[in-house]
Amino acid sequence: MSVFDRFEESPFGPLGEHMREVKECVALVEPMFRRVQARDYEGLRAITQQVFKLEHQADQIKNEIRRRIPKSFYLPIYRGDLLAYLKLQDDMADSVEDVGVLLTIKNLEMPEAMAEHIMELVRSVLTVCEYLFQCTDQLTNLVEEDFEGPRCKEILDLVAKAEHAEWRADKAQYTASQKLFSLEDEIRATDIMLWSSVLQQLGKLANQADNTAERLRRMLVH
Repeated sequence: MSVFDRFEESPFGPLGEHMREVKECVALVEPMFRRVQARDYEGLRAITQQVFKLEHQADQIKNEIRRRIPKSFYLPIYRGDLLAYLKLQDDMADSVEDVGVLLTIKNLEMPEAMAEHIMELVRSVLTVCEYLFQCTDQLTNLVEEDFEGPRCKEILDLVAKAEHAEWRADKAQYTASQKLFSLEDEIRATDIMLWSSVLQQLGKLANQADNTAERLRRMLVH
């Protein structure tokens, strides 16, 4: 039986299916950067193809959720909040895809002087995502508890941690950007432009993870 066959019972099963695709996308972020660092461009392209496939699958699930969610069906949260949460969740997969596109426009070299700054940013961004994933892993159980009890508080605590982690990711993005532009006499202008876009997209992914966690918090305390 498909998870969608049980959609009328609760939309949170399909939401969890969608998040699983998003998580698999995000799990490929660090491997992509490791391939760039190693100048393994064939390996990088193989990983980005996986990202594109996962993002497409996430889109299909998103569209099916939007189609099936009943407008008058009782939900423990507002339908509008649920759909806004779904969009934010889906935006994360889109951002990972965008990172993959940027990294494969050309055989982009990771400047040795920047490598640690870039990887620190990647780790910081993934920390924000991980706090969100810990929240969503609890979501189905929370629905069974009618959005109340100690599990709700645990999720709210994780949301606060995601917010702090996003602040740290912002700082890591700023530091990496400073380092990038300090190398403008050593790196081609096109590479600086491309790396700048990559850093911005990583920062966007951290923001989206934080915003998704915040939207979950709003659903819990409405």
